[in-house]
Amino acid sequence: MTFKKNLIAGAIAACIAPAAHAQIELGSGFSVTGFLDMSYFNLDIDTADGTEKSLGIDQFETDLLFEGSNGISAQVDIEYGGTSTTPETWVEQAFVTKSFSDKFSVKAGRFLSYSGWETEEPTGLFQYSFVGYQPYFYGWYQQGLSAHYDFGTVELMASAVNGLFDPYDYNSDTEIELGIGISPGENFTAKLFVYEEEENTFTNLWASFKAGPMTFAAEYVDRDFDVSGDGDGYLVMANFAKGFFGFTVRYAGYDLEDSLDPTTVGIDPLETTSITLSPSFKIGDNLLIVTEYRMDEYDVGGIDNNTAAVEALFMF
Repeated sequence: MTFKKNLIAGAIAACIAPAAHAQIELGSGFSVTGFLDMSYFNLDIDTADGTEKSLGIDQFETDLLFEGSNGISAQVDIEYGGTSTTPETWVEQAFVTKSFSDKFSVKAGRFLSYSGWETEEPTGLFQYSFVGYQPYFYGWYQQGLSAHYDFGTVELMASAVNGLFDPYDYNSDTEIELGIGISPGENFTAKLFVYEEEENTFTNLWASFKAGPMTFAAEYVDRDFDVSGDGDGYLVMANFAKGFFGFTVRYAGYDLEDSLDPTTVGIDPLETTSITLSPSFKIGDNLLIVTEYRMDEYDVGGIDNNTAAVEALFMF
């Protein structure tokens, strides 16, 4: 998954019995925050012999925050992650922000797309796994210029970037991402995003509602690849959180009629649905334990499978 769909707010909003996630002050105008994500994962594939298992560090991230004068600030996020065969350390985000007021700001550099209900980082998720369709419908890390205006009940977002899905894109072609959000009350939020890359148009609409210990959300995503195909997807979820305990139920599905890569033309169709059950527990002020059982069913393009996972998420 923006402005980074804020790590701090995401961990609290996820209501997996929220743990502390405060900035550590290192000096005047300089602070650091981050997280360590560890998990055990078990994949059971229908019709396949045996299972696949993994245990280890999923990622470690450190975010460096700088507060300057005259409303100028900067942020640099460094992540260690990857896989056992291809470990990777990279600069995930690096941008400078100018706040003209408490309502209007502009930033430039490499940053995460505004689009999408589910966040890019585990600290903002309501469960262990991502929905699965983000690579095909959400914008990703981008390079360019972005503006955000908050009217209170309405907010506007606009970005002009080199590429919607490629943080290493340095070409001069400009892609546009536009978004509008409404929050008529503190318990309801809805956002609509429309973004284009070359002849391809993407639409993302999501809404969330909070009632006491319950949070409900729904999302619809769509893409139109001009003459090369299209696709759509959806999710609905409910989360209960009270005290040290949380529980999430999510149902989702998506259909691709062209390629498994949203930036190329291909021939492989994909149609799948999933059900996710995820209890979670707060252990101390900085540690969350998230468990999950997920069932994926493929009508086209894959083999049905079930997964189980236990995640330890430490935030500082």
